Amino acid sequence: MHIILLGLGRMGANMARRWARGGVSVTAFDVSDDARASLTESNTTTVSSHAAALAAMPAGSRIVWLMLPAGAITESTIDTLLPELANGDLLIDGGNANYKDTLRRAQKANAAGVDYADCGVSGGVWGLQNGYCVMAGASGESYERMRAYLEVLAPSKTEGIVHAGAVGAGHFAKMVHNGIEYGMMQALAEGFALMEAKKDFAMPIDDIANAWRSGSVVRSWLLDLTADALKKPDEIASIAPYVSDSGEGRWAVEAMVDLGVPAPVTALALTTRFATQGKGDYAAKLLAQMRAGFGGHAVKKQA
Repeated sequence: MHIILLGLGRMGANMARRWARGGVSVTAFDVSDDARASLTESNTTTVSSHAAALAAMPAGSRIVWLMLPAGAITESTIDTLLPELANGDLLIDGGNANYKDTLRRAQKANAAGVDYADCGVSGGVWGLQNGYCVMAGASGESYERMRAYLEVLAPSKTEGIVHAGAVGAGHFAKMVHNGIEYGMMQALAEGFALMEAKKDFAMPIDDIANAWRSGSVVRSWLLDLTADALKKPDEIASIAPYVSDSGEGRWAVEAMVDLGVPAPVTALALTTRFATQGKGDYAAKLLAQMRAGFGGHAVKKQA
C-alpha cells in the first residue's frame, strides 16, 4: 500500500505517522522545509515538490490525499495537480472544506478524467494515538480503493469509519459533526460558568466535572477535556475570553438556511463565538445608548 500525501500540518503529519505505523508507505510533500524535516517516521519519504510526490507511484493508479487548509490553498493545489494526474488516479480531499466547493471540485476533476473523493477527519491531536473518525464521500468504486487506508487511520477496521454517501457527503457529515461540537462545547462551558458564579455554595466544580465522567448522561470526551482543564484554574484565568471559529460552524448554519431545517443550538453557539471576538461590541454600545435615550440610564464609559 502506498499513498501520496500533500500537506504536513499537525493533523497531516500525524496521519502520515499513523499510516506508516500501519504498514502504508507514504510519500509526502509540504511547502514548509520544517514540516518536511519533522516527518522522520520509517516508511515515510518527504520530497521537495508536487511533481516528485506524484512520481512516487505509476500514473493511473495513484491515490493522492490532500490535507490542506480550506479555501484558496486547496483550490490552487487542485488546479496545479489536475494537469499532472492521469485517468484512473484518485484525488481525495481530507481537509476541512465546504461541501459545495467539494461538489464543484469533483466535477472539475472528473472532467479531467480524475476520480475524486472527500473525507471528513475528526480526532484532533489524539488521533495518532487513538485513531481518527473518518467519514468518506465517494462513489462505491472509489470507496473500495480508499477503504484500506481509512481502516489504518480509524481506531479499528469496524469502528470510527463510514462511507457517508456520494461525493460531498464526507465533508457534509464533518460539517454537521463540528456544528454539534460547537453546541456541546457551549453547553458545557455555560454549565460550569453557572456553578463557578454561585459563590455562596463554594462548589468544587473540578470534582463535579470528574464525578460526571462516570455514569452521568453527559459523560463524553469533551467532558473529559473540560474536567482536566478545571484542575488548572490559574491557567484558565490567564486565557483571553476569545474563541475562534474555523468555518465549519458557519457552513452548518448556512446549510440550516439552505435546507430550512432549524438548528438553533448550532446557530447560537456560533454567534457566541462571534461575541467573544468583539464582533458584538458595536451593537452593545448602541443598546446602551438607546437605553440612555429613552430612560435616562447611565452609560458606562470605556476606561
